[in-house]
Amino acid sequence: MKPPYIAFAAAFTLTACGPLVQIGGNARAPEALLTLTATAAAPAPGGPARSADTIAVEIPAVPAVLQTLRLPVTTSASEVRYLAGASWAEQPARQFQRVLADTLAGAGLAVIDTHQAGIAPARSLTGTLRVFGLDVSGAPQVRVRYDAQIAAPRGSSVALRRFEAAEPVSNQTPVAVAAALNRAANRVAADVAAWATP
Repeated sequence: MKPPYIAFAAAFTLTACGPLVQIGGNARAPEALLTLTATAAAPAPGGPARSADTIAVEIPAVPAVLQTLRLPVTTSASEVRYLAGASWAEQPARQFQRVLADTLAGAGLAVIDTHQAGIAPARSLTGTLRVFGLDVSGAPQVRVRYDAQIAAPRGSSVALRRFEAAEPVSNQTPVAVAAALNRAANRVAADVAAWATP
């Protein structure tokens, strides 16, 4: 058995070295966080909606390069970097889901939150956000690519479609790139809403 003073000395030595895990790392905090906003305002909830008219919008799946708060920059067919100083307030997939939901609701669809509502939606919009970032492999532009799927309950029917939008960028600052991505994301969401509306 170790003498008490040896255990105390070891504990003191570890404490003197600082915390073993540092939250946030040594990177400087970003000056601002980037967000996406739907340009089509969703109406305030109210009034009855038939269960047959409901739709749920799920968080899209994303490749590993988008599972981060950083903004990817495609420099070639085999290389991706991240835009210096750019940091999302929340991962793009979650923000894009809200843009989709607000846009669909603005188009008159009864969008329900399956995590809060106690009913199963008549249809579910799922998909994969495959591309969401800046591309400088040619003329600088932002690109959004969303592979959508609308399924009825119990797999009675499934509809698939790819949606894409691009916006040129002349200024590659985080704010300018995020604004261009927001415009492209809203164009995709508007196309999805038009497709999903009966």
